[in-house]
Amino acid sequence: MTMALHPSRPILIVDDEPSILLAIDTTLQMAGLNHTITCQDSRRVMDLLADTPIESMLLDLNMPNVDGHRLLDDVRQEYPDIPVIIVTGAVDVETAVRCIKAGAFDYIVKPVEADRLVTAVNRAISFQELRRENQSLRRHMLRDDLEHPEAFRNIITANPKMLTLFQYVESIAATSQPVLIRGETGVGKELIARAIHRLSGLKGRFVAVNAAGLDDTIFSDTLFGHAKGAFTGADSPRGGLIEQADGGTLFLDEIGDLTQASQVKLLRLLQEGEYFALGDDLPRSSNARIIAATNQRLSTLLKENRFRKDLNYRLQTHRIVVPPLRERLEDVPLLVDHFIAAAASSLNKPRPSVPDALMTLLTGYFYPGNVRELESMIFDAVSRHQSGPLSIASIQAHIDREQTAGGSGMSSPAVYDSGDPPISFSHRLPTLKEAAQLLVAEAMRRSGGNQSKASKMLGVSQQALSKRLKKASD
Repeated sequence: MTMALHPSRPILIVDDEPSILLAIDTTLQMAGLNHTITCQDSRRVMDLLADTPIESMLLDLNMPNVDGHRLLDDVRQEYPDIPVIIVTGAVDVETAVRCIKAGAFDYIVKPVEADRLVTAVNRAISFQELRRENQSLRRHMLRDDLEHPEAFRNIITANPKMLTLFQYVESIAATSQPVLIRGETGVGKELIARAIHRLSGLKGRFVAVNAAGLDDTIFSDTLFGHAKGAFTGADSPRGGLIEQADGGTLFLDEIGDLTQASQVKLLRLLQEGEYFALGDDLPRSSNARIIAATNQRLSTLLKENRFRKDLNYRLQTHRIVVPPLRERLEDVPLLVDHFIAAAASSLNKPRPSVPDALMTLLTGYFYPGNVRELESMIFDAVSRHQSGPLSIASIQAHIDREQTAGGSGMSSPAVYDSGDPPISFSHRLPTLKEAAQLLVAEAMRRSGGNQSKASKMLGVSQQALSKRLKKASD
């Protein structure tokens, strides 16, 4: 399997000694930084920079022809965005200060320590990614539309919150930093992850792993693979899904279900880019971009010591919260139209028309299962359809069951960390009568004055709501 190049732009190593070039290049390669260019002749550096976009540069100071001090000045003047790391045998403080003042990103003394070198280069790469991300964010703040709408073609929405989310996704997609996507079950977290991958420019695959219910051994074997003889039946070595995601994106769903042991292994993968296959003592490198998702309250898991704080911090470099369907009800008609067409095509049936009563029913529902639940309801209704307009009987029955089981069609509060409770209170608690009046007023506002829809939101009959409204107006 061909190892994907990392970083996307090469690291330029400049030194007049072949042995030093080889040593530095080998150290970086072993650390997974395998996209490098070496240059022994300092006179070629500016031509190389003119022809090739560079991620960062390692520069020796004492070289014949053009020395490092002059090259540093030239690079800073013509290519100020390239981080230049000085690598030299000069150990005096004066030289180091002069280089830093001239614009060097870092300063390393020979003989080079491997850890120090890799840390400096990784810092330079992170700096470049942050700079590009900030540029992208500024660019998107000045726009009201999307640069690449085709990346979101599988997400059907007309909601302003979702458009803002898409713009943020465009701005962070090209970085290698991890992303944490939160949201209730069925909102489309994997669709967002796939959009990030499409926009990332990564050449590798998108590989999804659902961590729900996996113990540490199964998780490790699935993700990292195993060596021959690692356990009974392991007659040959096998690579894990992390290898399949090389140079691409690894999507880890339901990370709130990971065991403590699995969390430690995921943390190492995120921090060091390394992992161990089961039964293997030698670490392996990975440059897959990690996107994680959860529908659980991580704050609760942290308080209960079921989720590591350091892993939580490492995952949340970029955070995305996908709003539930009940907060974007304008998407319901679009989704219904799409799901009816898809179901009719899948079932090889003529596409039924949509009765007005169906939209009234669906736009007043709470959707504890979000978009996935709506898709299931529509598919079931189309599968039962015979002729004429689509019957709402099966959909009404489903909603009635949810209302009975969940209380007025209202599911339990959102399970992701939105930070907003279903109801907030001021210092003075309202009376029950005032609370009832406020609920009725809010339901009428959300339903656009439609009593039938408002009564379904409140879990009361339309007659009961009508009486309350009449009593309030008297």
